[in-house]
Amino acid sequence: MKEQTIKKIEKGAEKDFTYKMAEKMDYRESWRIFRIMAEFVEGYQFLSTLSNEVTILGSARFEEDHKYYKLAREFGGLLGKNGFTTITGGGPGIMESANRGAFEAGGESIGINIQLPFEQRINPYVQKSTAFYYFFTRKVMLTSPANAFVYFPGGFGTMDEFFEVVDLMELNKMNRIPIVLVGKEYWQPLLDFLRNKATMIGSVPVDDIDSWHLVDSAEEAYEFIKHTKDKDNTCELSPANFHCEDKIDWKVFRIMAELVEGFEFLTTLGNDITVLGTKSIKVGHEYYEAGYELGQKLAEGKYTTITGGGPGTMEAVNKGAFEAGGESVGINMRYGFKERVNAYVKKSIGFQFPFTRKLIITTPSKAFVFFPGGFGTLHQLFEVLTLIQTKKMDKIPIILYNHEYWEPLHKFIKETMVGKLKTVSNIDDELYQIVDDVDSIMKIIDRHA
Repeated sequence: MKEQTIKKIEKGAEKDFTYKMAEKMDYRESWRIFRIMAEFVEGYQFLSTLSNEVTILGSARFEEDHKYYKLAREFGGLLGKNGFTTITGGGPGIMESANRGAFEAGGESIGINIQLPFEQRINPYVQKSTAFYYFFTRKVMLTSPANAFVYFPGGFGTMDEFFEVVDLMELNKMNRIPIVLVGKEYWQPLLDFLRNKATMIGSVPVDDIDSWHLVDSAEEAYEFIKHTKDKDNTCELSPANFHCEDKIDWKVFRIMAELVEGFEFLTTLGNDITVLGTKSIKVGHEYYEAGYELGQKLAEGKYTTITGGGPGTMEAVNKGAFEAGGESVGINMRYGFKERVNAYVKKSIGFQFPFTRKLIITTPSKAFVFFPGGFGTLHQLFEVLTLIQTKKMDKIPIILYNHEYWEPLHKFIKETMVGKLKTVSNIDDELYQIVDDVDSIMKIIDRHA
């Protein structure tokens, strides 16, 4: 292996292979696959030692005197006193406070950390920890063992983790377990956005929103999880129950196979633009027509159009690209032996595991366009924003289509995240742009290209 490649791995492997925009990458270099597989194997060996896990997520920016730091510390104490294992990302802020409460109460205090280009330390209240290069493997380890999720106010990373979990539950790729949201002042504007916008286009089930528990105290939060039962640590390695008791058996090669096939697939693509949005709209809807127009113009501009390959927005964009003679690609989920692929995809690949599909659909893009959508769209949006914010990904255009839909979310970010609680900075909320017509999307993409 070349010295230059070795240095790249040391600097941070996720950015080095996933998000290099300026050069043609060979995704088939074997060290990438083995690096990822090592993280899965080591991560699940680490998790096999734990039980009664509750995962707590929230901002790294709260100091010791902040009310949410105090609440998380109190909640961690309740978990520790009652035999639960507290899992956090292992860093400062909410992570530190929850670990601290558990530690001080004599409970199990666990940290699952990420290695960033800038230092992220393990807080002093973590008893056991492990760390990852890749955000997506780290998030699998944070989510798969949980018997409940408790979300405190946070930034883009917290939103990414929240929407990933609720998306997996909606897709039946994760068992439904309690979700508790702490801090009504923070979460209510987001829930209002989901109810008033996402449910109106059929992209978010109202019953899912109603199932979440919105609270303002540690005692209320604990009430909703105190009767949860520990999941069996069976070595099933299915997307819905990805957890092992002792050894990672031969089924781990299913993940490796998906990664190898996915990276091989990427070598056939170039000049890619990823477009995401709701599956719920039909022909004639304003978003469908705009998606179709965008697909046409991407084809005319010699871009490869990548979508999730399904119906709705995905179909519209693929159809526009297909009928204009362009490259129309679908990177989709498999459900059993079935793949949901619309009729306008020229080239496609399907995945059983959401985390492998997510990596492959994110990897090649020179820009992301987000049409109005639900949990999956929001998850992908906040994941990309988090990767750029943490410098795990080169800065590329993030374009949101339709002010009317996205403005309440932008207001939530600006007023609540940036303004009231300062969980993200003014610079962070400038990582995306909102536009109202396809010509504006193309101008941004062409200017970047």
